[in-house]
Amino acid sequence: MSTASTDRYNSPLSERYASKEMQYIFSPDMKFRTWRKLWIALAETEKELGLPITQEQIDEMKAHAEDINYEVAKAREKEVRHDVMSHVYAYGVQCPKAKGIIHLGATSCYVGDNTDIIIMTEALRLIRKKLINVIAELADFAENYKALPTLAFTHFQPAQPTTVGKRATLWIQEFCLDLEDLDHVLSGMKLLGSKGTTGTQASFLELFNGEREKVDRIDPMIAEKMGFAACYPVSGQTYSRKVDTRVANVLAGIAASAHKMSNDIRLLQHLKEVEEPFEKSQIGSSAMAYKRNPMRSERIASLSRYVMIDALNPAITSATQWFERTLDDSANKRLSIPEGFLATDGILDLCLNVVDGLVVYPKVIEKRLRSELPFMATENIMMDAVKAGGDRQELHEKIRELSMEAGRNVKAEGGENNLLELIAADPDFNLTLEELQETMDPAKYTGCAKEQVETFLSAVVAPILEGNRELLGMKAKISV
Repeated sequence: MSTASTDRYNSPLSERYASKEMQYIFSPDMKFRTWRKLWIALAETEKELGLPITQEQIDEMKAHAEDINYEVAKAREKEVRHDVMSHVYAYGVQCPKAKGIIHLGATSCYVGDNTDIIIMTEALRLIRKKLINVIAELADFAENYKALPTLAFTHFQPAQPTTVGKRATLWIQEFCLDLEDLDHVLSGMKLLGSKGTTGTQASFLELFNGEREKVDRIDPMIAEKMGFAACYPVSGQTYSRKVDTRVANVLAGIAASAHKMSNDIRLLQHLKEVEEPFEKSQIGSSAMAYKRNPMRSERIASLSRYVMIDALNPAITSATQWFERTLDDSANKRLSIPEGFLATDGILDLCLNVVDGLVVYPKVIEKRLRSELPFMATENIMMDAVKAGGDRQELHEKIRELSMEAGRNVKAEGGENNLLELIAADPDFNLTLEELQETMDPAKYTGCAKEQVETFLSAVVAPILEGNRELLGMKAKISV
């Protein structure tokens, strides 16, 4: 039995999909401990810039940075209806000497917005780690099957052959593009800093008796203490909600890539060419005991659609902020940002699990490819017939007619593809069935697929993996 309550709604993102690591990042402990670290950073900065704050006060604050007295804060919030001031009060109860200087000069967004940036940054780092491991798993898969010919599809209709590994590189490339976007956004993450009610730092100018030089040093000092390179240079009361939009778009991009891959896997499982992992005791259907449904890939698609749509929330929120701030962002942010991350975390865990256990069936792949190969080999067959003395234009028309006849035999009669037999029976081609069958090596029709895989893995993927070697080796556990 789950430890979650059974008499109220429990989010499936926590109960079924997201990892413990991602859940902690968006937990109350992470949030409120970060608030206290920010209050300590502010007090230290103000002390270093000359305000009458003692080391004893700061040490007292540090002593209670981790042990949040939630019950005191909850009781206070019922009275004052303000979450930040409730936690300022609760912290002050634990720190009576520092009580008067906690949150000095700051507005609520000092802890709220800076914490949001810190949490999103940590969450992006975890997403990045998992994304790189998905790329690594897919790279191994592509390497293993780089030369295995398979029927390629355009419009989900048979097209020129490719290889199983080459198809996997298409998935990898999209995840690599997502990694580029993620790194760009992650490298640009900055704190709000402490700019006051409308972003003018008026309260700090008052605290420091008009000494602008000291006020200008506050944000850089806080950023350094919190492990950031900088704060956004200007703001209203909040950091621009466009930051949330950029972050959510990265998550939506990853979701789109995962969705595309999962769709391909689902279609290939229908064709019985590949199969996602299937546990020994797993039940595919409550009615049809023989079924092996691609349930994990379906779940990837399902969660991915949620993340792609969720990205609209921050965009609309960003567009509708009034002047220096409104509060209609708050409730939406509490939902859209954590849930976007929790769902993407679950998606990447599923991707890791599916790719790690993906089963390939070469015999099925070969059978389907060979059933279509005679059509694809007609140009080579025609060239061989011309070399044997045939007329190119006449042979082209005959191949067209014979291809139509073979197609009817397959589609209308349910027979095998007998194009080679039809060509061998036509004296104008002057080719025996044995000679024709010799041209049916699938590897002759995959072009540069194998070499493209090798080049892509060595030139594009290997540097990514080498540069992030310390992040590799993750294995995902799927709870349901």
